Amino acid sequence: MNPLLPFFEALGEVSILTGRTLREIVRPPFEFDLTLTQLEQGGVDSTSITVLTATFTGMVMAAQFAVGLEPFGATVYTGKIVALGIVRELGPVLTALLVGGRVGAGFTAELGSMAVTEQIDAIRALGADPVRKLVVPRVLAMTLAIPLLTIMADVIGCAGGALITMLDVGLTATFATQQMVETLTVDDVMHGLIKSLFFGSIIAIIACWNGMKVHGGSVAVGKATTSTVVFTSVTILVADFFLSQILMKIYA
Repeated sequence: MNPLLPFFEALGEVSILTGRTLREIVRPPFEFDLTLTQLEQGGVDSTSITVLTATFTGMVMAAQFAVGLEPFGATVYTGKIVALGIVRELGPVLTALLVGGRVGAGFTAELGSMAVTEQIDAIRALGADPVRKLVVPRVLAMTLAIPLLTIMADVIGCAGGALITMLDVGLTATFATQQMVETLTVDDVMHGLIKSLFFGSIIAIIACWNGMKVHGGSVAVGKATTSTVVFTSVTILVADFFLSQILMKIYA
């Protein structure tokens, strides 16, 4: 058996699910209540992990760059590098990885439990579309939640970096803040936000696909949950590379 066959089968299944989801998203009536529920569970409940991650990421970046730039007499530029690194790269990627692992595993476990208890089959038997009822609200919620959390991570990460810059480099709060604000442009912010839009949809699609295809008992649900964390993490990192290449050409 060709070892690449399972990969292409999975890619085809995810592509079909993505197409069905896009079709259902634009078809009324819209499931606003379900989307808001998923937005609360996937976005609002992930605020704490986003804040912690962004704070210490900005602080450790500033500490490392302050030491690394000191031999060149360029420690004054620490804030600029930290701001660009967080807004363009680390903010969206780390937020997607951590929130995606948490929320994606939850989506898979929930839908996997519904699959093994035949609740998804019951939805079909009642004449409803499981993609519309289960997948679309989660995709919309994560596509909205990840960019919003990314904005929060950008602000908090830059604040953490500015704090360490003030303590280690000796800059004033006004100068450190002004330096970051002058460095960042609208293109830099859009670079990270566009990535986060794709990351949010990737997390939801993979998690729902993995959950809905579960067969067996609780062991199968556990395995699907674990594979979701792995699949989403790898896909986000791979997508980050290609999106970076495309966006750098667009905003060059």
